[in-house]
Amino acid sequence: MHLAYPAVLAALLFCIGLYGVLARRNAILVLMSVELMLNAVNLNLVAFDVWLRDTIHSGQALTLFTIAIAAAEIGIGLAIVLAVYRNRGTSDIDRLRDTAETDDAEKLPDSAGTDDADGTVPTPGRADEKTGKTKKAEATT
Repeated sequence: MHLAYPAVLAALLFCIGLYGVLARRNAILVLMSVELMLNAVNLNLVAFDVWLRDTIHSGQALTLFTIAIAAAEIGIGLAIVLAVYRNRGTSDIDRLRDTAETDDAEKLPDSAGTDDADGTVPTPGRADEKTGKTKKAEATT
């Protein structure tokens, strides 16, 4: 058997999976693309095992471990995607990038955009401590 045929097929599968990971926005499709990449690796492992005529078939044994890891990965990945979908209502990856919870009261400047005490404009990105504390106190009451 020629090694070139399965190697080219594995390279094509890996490239399709890589394109899917980089171009897709749906988390489930990204997981499917990762599975394609893992299957390309499995194909290479088995092809090189047959080509090298290994007596203990270490490539095939490693392929079995890779399949088990891929099954666990897809199970955990789908559980995470379903939990995120239940909380956010979408599985779009672009909308899920800001998953950290932030305290909006600390980031809001006052309505005029200046500090009441001395008339200066607060620096962008930093919260005014006085305004943030008062809005946080208002939000808790």
